Amino acid sequence: MKDIDQAEMSPDEWDELHFPRADHNGFDDVVEAAISRRGFLNGVVAFGSGAAVMGTSMLKGTTAVAGQSDRFAFEQLPIQTDGTVHVPDGYEWEVLVRWGDPLFSDAPAFDAATGVPTEGSDRVFGENTDGMELFKVGNHELLVVNSEYVNTKTNLPENEGGKPASAGDVLRLQNFQGVSVMEVTEGENGWEVVVDSPYNRRIHHNTPMVIDGPAAGHDLLKTDADPTGTASLGTFNNCGSGRTPWGTYLTCEENFNGYFGATEEASLDDVTAAGFKRYGVKTDVDPGRYNYHGFDARFDISKNPNEPHRAGYIVEIDPANPDSTPVKHTALGRFKHENAAYALAPDGRVAVYMGDDERGEFMYKWLSRDKYVPGGDTSTLLSEGQLFVARFDDDMSGEWVALTPAATGMSEAEIALFSRIAASAVGATTMDRPEWIAVNPTAVEAYCCLTNNKNRGIKPNAGGDDTAANGPNPREANNYGQIVRWRPHGDNHASNTFDWDLYVMAGNPTNQQGAYKGSSNINEGNMFNAPDGMQFDTTGIMWIQTDGNDDNEVEFEGMGNNQMLAGDPVTGEIRRFLTGPNGSEVTGLTWSSDKRTMFVGIQHPGKPFPDGEGSLPRSSIVAVKRTDGAMVG
Repeated sequence: MKDIDQAEMSPDEWDELHFPRADHNGFDDVVEAAISRRGFLNGVVAFGSGAAVMGTSMLKGTTAVAGQSDRFAFEQLPIQTDGTVHVPDGYEWEVLVRWGDPLFSDAPAFDAATGVPTEGSDRVFGENTDGMELFKVGNHELLVVNSEYVNTKTNLPENEGGKPASAGDVLRLQNFQGVSVMEVTEGENGWEVVVDSPYNRRIHHNTPMVIDGPAAGHDLLKTDADPTGTASLGTFNNCGSGRTPWGTYLTCEENFNGYFGATEEASLDDVTAAGFKRYGVKTDVDPGRYNYHGFDARFDISKNPNEPHRAGYIVEIDPANPDSTPVKHTALGRFKHENAAYALAPDGRVAVYMGDDERGEFMYKWLSRDKYVPGGDTSTLLSEGQLFVARFDDDMSGEWVALTPAATGMSEAEIALFSRIAASAVGATTMDRPEWIAVNPTAVEAYCCLTNNKNRGIKPNAGGDDTAANGPNPREANNYGQIVRWRPHGDNHASNTFDWDLYVMAGNPTNQQGAYKGSSNINEGNMFNAPDGMQFDTTGIMWIQTDGNDDNEVEFEGMGNNQMLAGDPVTGEIRRFLTGPNGSEVTGLTWSSDKRTMFVGIQHPGKPFPDGEGSLPRSSIVAVKRTDGAMVG
């Protein structure tokens, strides 16, 4: 491990290095059994066409756009391997905002060589842009954006190896992360941030939060700074996002475990020790990834062992009220949240689908007790209800299993605090890193990106079981990923049962064989790996964003840089629309209120994007438009 530059790792890579998880998971068994049962074992390319897999009868009455021959208003973009953004002919892009750009006129100026100083680092747009949503409040367009993590070598370029050397360094890193709320507007010079808008604010690792739901006030949430267990500071590793029908933003805490460490041997009770092991909180004396705990005692588990229990939640933010306090909703579970996708049941109850982004973890659903009524009381909709976890069966059906005290042997507060343990207790189906989930607005169905599982069969699982390749595993060393789709029974997102299939299995048909070629909707022109982000536009087109291997070599040859593709849920067709700079992840997608601009996130570019040579690389949001001014999705 001494030869590995951990400062250059993403949180997922760091977590995999320090806390390798089981390589085999239950979803692989389910997929293989389903393929075998339907006679697809020697022709797995049958997956990918909705009609072929789910059956045409399942499409009747659920898909409003069936019958259109070509729903894409662009020609496929070829792969790219350079250091900038590309879009198809007939489209153009510009930079809306970059890490370090001011949200307020008193913000420090960005220095191309040193970035942003500590003083004023909470007055600029954050680092590593991720999930985002746009809200129309009166005549104001408010863009709310997550800043997932920091690249310490970029953000502390004056420090050797990018390692924090003072409390000021730690504060700077803390300020660059969290959430940016900012007003944007389009003028003669294109899209820009409205500096000093009264709606602008930064929410970071020291912003006051309210804790609600069944775990609020539990002893494991209490600290010396907050003996009530109901008020915390900060939101961490904010990955994907979501929105509510009542106009609030949901930011999702993912790899929160990497922020905590110990300066001396910690004395932990059995429950805390077991929880730390399950969630990957390091307990040895080590500076760790960010060394927050070396300068901020709040992150030192030898002094504050309950602090990690206060992270790992869905956080609700009201962008229309800059004086509001964000709320951590423990009822929606504690795990490594990727994003949150809502759907309304026919009776008005709110369903929220969520993925736990780690190999071998689960997919969840929240269903509110009360009904959403426009203009009515929404205070209970994310705090009173039931949390479920998914179980997939090999006959291509599935069930949402309620995480109740009776089913798990745990109290409601314990289920909220240790949702992973509760899900294991009811036999949930383990998954290949469930990332973004998206709900189709034109059909009663939802999709989840299962980004990859590269280690299956290499090492035993946490219980020491052999995970060598065998019949039930459809793809050994799955470096490509897939997207699973499910349709709730009765066209009702409140239903506890569903049917499922695979919308796509990514692969390389030019140099791989069998299942590694991918499904029938993958071809030489649209290859990709590691589907990660996903969003539907209002017409029902699914936009897929990738965070995978972009070296364009061996099994990834012909895929180029990470990209964004458009998918047709009816025909299964997938077409490349945008490519990012080499080294970057394409993540986060939303639209202007008139649908004529698409905002796309470019995270951790490997080149000095977008300012060019002589500048630090800067995560950015780009605005994409059609040159004829027509709608983009």
